[in-house]
Amino acid sequence: MTKSKGQMTIDKFAELQKIINVKFRDPELLETVFRHRSYVNEHKRDGGSNERLEFLGDAVLELVVTEFLYKSYPKENEGTLTDWRSALVKGPHLADIAIELQLGKYLYLSKGELMSKGREKPYILANTVEALIGAIYIDKGYKVAHGFIGKFILDRLPPIIEQGLHIDPKSRLQEITQEKMLGMPVYKVMKEEGPDHAKSFIVGVYVKDELCGEGSGSSKQKAEQEAAKKGLKKKGWK
Repeated sequence: MTKSKGQMTIDKFAELQKIINVKFRDPELLETVFRHRSYVNEHKRDGGSNERLEFLGDAVLELVVTEFLYKSYPKENEGTLTDWRSALVKGPHLADIAIELQLGKYLYLSKGELMSKGREKPYILANTVEALIGAIYIDKGYKVAHGFIGKFILDRLPPIIEQGLHIDPKSRLQEITQEKMLGMPVYKVMKEEGPDHAKSFIVGVYVKDELCGEGSGSSKQKAEQEAAKKGLKKKGWK
């Protein structure tokens, strides 16, 4: 007997639903989570992209995290709570969660994105997590979405605090250099290589013309963050 499209979709995502402990009533909604815009541009009859779900999921995630921090840490000030929230909802952190859940293997991508390793791109993976949260909220409601966020995102807060991962290295370095009357840190690209779709950068950070640290990354911003982090360590600044 031939399976219906709905049953095939259910079968495809059975493993994922078991891992996240969420059984969707609408399997096509879950499929939409993984339909990247690039794929939709090539397959216009196969439904819309995940961007609207991502938009909704971003808002749900922010609300759940904000509510959790407000209730769980009544003695912390607004600045600290904001830093912790940013660390929990930022792209690289969400991308790590997507990798843990193996979301990349479910993605529908264009031929171009597939060739450029789109299944591994952090921003695509992070957006997919937000789309998944949006879909859970629509299909199962706030309580279940809250449970998913609690299990896979909020539980990661303690190590973030302990390891200081919520501290932005660039902001911290700038704060210290201004306190010490050393002026603003200056970031310079020291090396750039690779094709346009897979660039890598090495950036140096200078304080008073002294090279304090070098960092590498797939974008200038990531390389600057790494350089600032190494600069803080070299100087013994915390």
